[in-house]
Amino acid sequence: MTTGMPARVALINLGCRVNRVETDLVANKLQRAGCELVGQEEADLVIINTCAVTGEAQTKTRKAVRHASRLPNAPQVLATGCVANLFADELLSVAHKLVIETKKDLVAGKALELLGRAGDYVDDKGVLAVSPTPTGRTRPGIKIQDGCNNRCSFCIVWKARGPSRSLASTQVIEAIHEACEHNAREVVLTGINLGSYRAPLGDELGHGADLPVLLEHILSSTSVERIRLSSIEPPDVTQRLLGVMAASAGRIAPFLHVCLQSGCDATLKRMRRVYDTEAFMDMVRMSRGLVHGIALETDVIVGFPGETDQEFEASYEFCKEVRFSRMHVFRYSKRPGTPAAEFADQVDPRLMAQRSSRLRTLGEQMRAENMRELVGTKGRVLVQSPGRAVSQELYDVTVDSRHPVGDLVEVEFTCLQDGVLVGN
Repeated sequence: MTTGMPARVALINLGCRVNRVETDLVANKLQRAGCELVGQEEADLVIINTCAVTGEAQTKTRKAVRHASRLPNAPQVLATGCVANLFADELLSVAHKLVIETKKDLVAGKALELLGRAGDYVDDKGVLAVSPTPTGRTRPGIKIQDGCNNRCSFCIVWKARGPSRSLASTQVIEAIHEACEHNAREVVLTGINLGSYRAPLGDELGHGADLPVLLEHILSSTSVERIRLSSIEPPDVTQRLLGVMAASAGRIAPFLHVCLQSGCDATLKRMRRVYDTEAFMDMVRMSRGLVHGIALETDVIVGFPGETDQEFEASYEFCKEVRFSRMHVFRYSKRPGTPAAEFADQVDPRLMAQRSSRLRTLGEQMRAENMRELVGTKGRVLVQSPGRAVSQELYDVTVDSRHPVGDLVEVEFTCLQDGVLVGN
């Protein structure tokens, strides 16, 4: 690295929404310390935020580490995240010069140390939110919760991230104020198990204050125009939470990403999920009854061990009945170290591919139907790039390219064109 030149850093993010928020935070710290964010081919240091949610994700992590370690410019490589936490030896066998940092809040400091710039480190308490984020997102994410107390049979994340713990409400408010000062019009509250948010001991809201209480506090204590909740578990979608959303006059987006995983009770039981389809449908009806126009996204796994044709059809029909605004469909990927990896009756990959294709087609049809229902109505959309925006329901919208990136703009949805709403 040339003396006097800014250190060049590449950030590779793998995995979930929480990982993206954590990567943005590291990027922001490094920028404040004078680093330049570049592509891998130009970097002095490559930071990889790894993911262990599935076996396929872990394979991608190994490939990313191997690729970065073999680049012609010979950058230093630093890995963090779930694979680094659980399988450090495996990663080190792929790239022996790799540096592992398991604590996310120490990654920026470790990176600057490796670059010989430890004295440039700027501490921002780990919650700074800016818009646009260093990786280009106009809706900055704020991680208010980490860890998980559930033990789903297919998941290893609880081992990597530990038990549920939450951010103090004062830090949440500070982060939102910071985001607003950087012209953010919308913030996304995120966590590994967001609905399990409980204010820590000594918090001004009172120890154990839950997500609805926090949301009310945000609404009364900040001027942020729109708050969005990221992924949430079905039992955490309560009447109290929906009531706060409904009473917010649109400041809380009428949108929830509620993880279903399967629409078949027998499969849900093998997954060790903590609800059944009846409880999920009750939640759907309550959500639509209390929050006008709410959009419900979900995740669905196909080909879970033991899934028969009849079980898949039950899941398919259940999803069809719910009419999700969007479905993220995943083929089951064996995750070594989880109970499901040892289950009998693993499903043939070709059959998984067929089921996945059918469910994705259904998801696209339902999404288009939901979007068509907005044609002729008005809504406020957030401009994410020149000419492109996102609605409060998280639908893609085309807008006049003269609208500045980051603005909230009211438009009328005139038609649906190639899977995108046209907003005038």
